[in-house]
Amino acid sequence: MSTNGRWKWQDVNKVNFSKIRTTIETAFYGNNVELLTSRREAYKKALKSPGTIATDLFVYKPELLNLDEGTRILLFNDGATVGRFAGARKIIGMPGVNEDQLAEIVREAIYGTRFRKMYHAISFTGLHPDFIVKNHILIPEGFENTVYNWLLNFQDLTPEYSLMYENSKILNEPDIYIFTDPDWSHPNYPGGLALFDPNNNCAALLGLRYFGEFKKGTLTLGWSVGNRQGYAACHGGLKKYEYDGKHFVAAFFGLSGSGKSTLTHAKHKDKYQITVLHDDALVINLEDLSSIALEPSYFDKTSDYPLTSEDNKYLITIQNCGATVDENLRVVPVMEDIRNGNGRAIKSKLWSPNRVDKIEEPVNAIFWIMKDPVLPPVVKIEDPILASTMGATLATKRTSAEKLLPGVDPEALVFEPYANPFRTYPLSEDYNKFKALFEKGVECYIVNTGFYLNKKVPKELTLEIIEQIVEKKANFVDWFGGLKTMQIPEFEVRTSDYEYRELVKLSLTKRVEFIKNKEIENQGYDRLPEECISSLNNLISLL
Repeated sequence: MSTNGRWKWQDVNKVNFSKIRTTIETAFYGNNVELLTSRREAYKKALKSPGTIATDLFVYKPELLNLDEGTRILLFNDGATVGRFAGARKIIGMPGVNEDQLAEIVREAIYGTRFRKMYHAISFTGLHPDFIVKNHILIPEGFENTVYNWLLNFQDLTPEYSLMYENSKILNEPDIYIFTDPDWSHPNYPGGLALFDPNNNCAALLGLRYFGEFKKGTLTLGWSVGNRQGYAACHGGLKKYEYDGKHFVAAFFGLSGSGKSTLTHAKHKDKYQITVLHDDALVINLEDLSSIALEPSYFDKTSDYPLTSEDNKYLITIQNCGATVDENLRVVPVMEDIRNGNGRAIKSKLWSPNRVDKIEEPVNAIFWIMKDPVLPPVVKIEDPILASTMGATLATKRTSAEKLLPGVDPEALVFEPYANPFRTYPLSEDYNKFKALFEKGVECYIVNTGFYLNKKVPKELTLEIIEQIVEKKANFVDWFGGLKTMQIPEFEVRTSDYEYRELVKLSLTKRVEFIKNKEIENQGYDRLPEECISSLNNLISLL
């Protein structure tokens, strides 16, 4: 499938063009706009952009990434903000969002760039003929590193993918258009404005510098397209295990810092032949349960990768990290979040030795990654309603990838449905899609990668549990209410203990309250079916 970027005259009308869409796309045709679609040219501009640090480290196998031999790993740093700000998001179509007022703000923002050169970059979201969407973004001069990173993160217009796009079926979806101005400011939006018109595939990112806003802003619209086209939109990682002539496809869902990327890229001491689809962005076909990656590269944290790490071999660019000089007088990065939290890097797809754009085999299991301290290291859920409900109340903690408002406790337990804070459509649509996956036989597990009560669940234990599930050697025992768990030394589940039962009851009650609040917030826009609360209340009644 491909999107539509050319229109017959009779189709240029109110049916196909909204107020916001028309305002944003029009900006792309100004005489102050320079088309920039080549990674090589974007690199040259980023290299000369004020503030860029050209390290003395070189990109590995640049010829495979549409870059020239001798391309250096570039480092560029933002200011105070080094994470995404959820408070900036406004979605056309949601209750209380005034389209006319916001359209006026966007018009003025675009006019404010009249005397600046704007770069028009183009890329693809989706890496297979079954799902490939064309993206356009407008970024002001002075932010060449953002243009370069965006072209690295998404698929650039290579002959191979351009031909794939041209030969794929055109759907009734317009190309994605995104206008940006990181220097923009407005007294009513001190943290910036991320405006989305998802039904018309367009957005405006204003007053936002952090590259994660550009990446997730583009993916937000791509996921929205996938949702409309019969896919489950997934902010997660997916891999295929092969052993003894068998295969097992697992998907991992969790917020940044939960272990999603770690579990996706784990090599399991080479026990299996591992094929990685992606660790962050994909869609799952509801019909045949196949899966497609949305982007080629990886936007990874640098906190776990000191300068000596072998994984740094695959770096292309670095953001929000320090720099120093080594013993050979080479400029090298200072990693491990010493400068600030949430240091980031774009790694090439070569990081995964067996990387594919589509996995044809159906998904076998979905793992909700949580940090709820009352949950044992692993829980198996066999009821599709409860399985999707637990995904809708995925419990985790905030991370340095997010910019939090003053007073927000970063250690507080929060619920982030399906680990996807980038949804632009009613939550019930995700609920029904994941429920359908479980009804088709996809297994559901919760893995706790945080603390179980006061004891940390080690990464090695989580990997061992997953291996046993993959090899169908996991010995699950009944817990309560149809839930199952494993008997693990030092992590005994003492449901007979009154205090522990009360903690579990409190955790489930908070989930019920979260769902009830969805019936009120935004005039019930994210209301879930009654069966969700019923499934949780059934568990509570047994404690």
